[in-house]
Amino acid sequence: MRTRAGAVLAAVLILLLAGCTGGGRSGSASGRITLRFQSLAWQQESVEANKELVKEWNASHPDVKVEYVQGSWDSVHDQLLTSFEGGEAPDIIHDASDDLADFAYGGYLADLRDLLPGRLKSDIPQRSWETATFGDGIYGVPFLQEPRVLIANATWLKKSGIRIPTPEQPWTWAEFRQATEQLSGKGKYGVAWPLKEPVSATLNLSLSAGGQLFHRGADGRVTIRFEAADQVVPRTIHDQANTDHSASPTTLGSGGSDTLPGFFGGKYAMVPLGFSYRQQIVQQAPKGFDWQVLPAPAGADGLTQGVSPQTLSIAEDSPHKKEAAEFVDFLLRPKNMVRLALGDWMLPTGTEALKDPALHTAENGWATGTALAQQLRSAPAQSVRGYPEWKDKVATPAFQEYYSGAIGLGELRRRLEKDGNLVLARYQR
Repeated sequence: MRTRAGAVLAAVLILLLAGCTGGGRSGSASGRITLRFQSLAWQQESVEANKELVKEWNASHPDVKVEYVQGSWDSVHDQLLTSFEGGEAPDIIHDASDDLADFAYGGYLADLRDLLPGRLKSDIPQRSWETATFGDGIYGVPFLQEPRVLIANATWLKKSGIRIPTPEQPWTWAEFRQATEQLSGKGKYGVAWPLKEPVSATLNLSLSAGGQLFHRGADGRVTIRFEAADQVVPRTIHDQANTDHSASPTTLGSGGSDTLPGFFGGKYAMVPLGFSYRQQIVQQAPKGFDWQVLPAPAGADGLTQGVSPQTLSIAEDSPHKKEAAEFVDFLLRPKNMVRLALGDWMLPTGTEALKDPALHTAENGWATGTALAQQLRSAPAQSVRGYPEWKDKVATPAFQEYYSGAIGLGELRRRLEKDGNLVLARYQR
């Protein structure tokens, strides 16, 4: 009996040891740790840059292997939620800061304050860290960001004689409206607003006019107030589309890529797009098409814009948080951050990376975008619980109807405030 019991115990110990050293979510074999890094890179240059960096890490860290896992922006939220609840989340998670709130408050992400090295903490400015701060913790490392810019038909603008804005002397919102009106006529439009998803574009650009929309009280509760500063950008877009007829009404329900054929065909003089769309323009523009990058208009708060940077987080239930943080630090060394930024046609958040000469060339508008980096701030709804429901059920249909001319400013305000605050209240009880 004693021998049989010993054999059973030995077998149990072997199984337990096997469970600890292989086959787990981030186990190790023969003492080697394996970390899973889920990347959402999708453009070929970006995927290649990420995979090359993983390969370089593995070559120099024989005891900590990183396994590259391909994710998708289209399904990342639901996929991560399922993996968190099933205990199968990747160790290192690529996402966007505006998707982190529920995961951070839900306890699925590790607080990074004591995990990250001082070099990385000091290299990324506080304004960027604020995008991944929820409560008292930091739950993601913001590493790539993009301003919204005006992609313009350079030939058209030069012929018009309109003053060309620069980051040092941008248009005001009023000047932008005047410029688009002057550029319009004979079936052509000064601007095409792609507002299939109007909320983030509207709120982020509204920071330039001093818009805030979400107001947090001393008790921590958030309320929505659609005040004069919040109305500058939506009124400009509405009036361009419905009063001046300088904005194409057919693109209001379109995505950014949908506007490019008309832009290349000479139907629109300008299209407000994320900075990374330049890659598509380089790839798709007809031979000889002359385009340029202009800063978005400035308001009472200058060129300030809201952004939701791409982030790297660590799963709370990862058994190898220290090693995961070391990989994040490696991935975001200044030269590596530049490689990731160039691969995604975006801007790095790191101050050292932003100094790289490759980001200051006039070619493809890099210098214009880099000049806007210091004006980027946390998106208004970044830490608001209930924002996704408010956006989908209240704000998106309300803005779409307002921009199309179906409702007026008063009704837009009523929906955003009255209906919106009812939604947020359910998350703040």
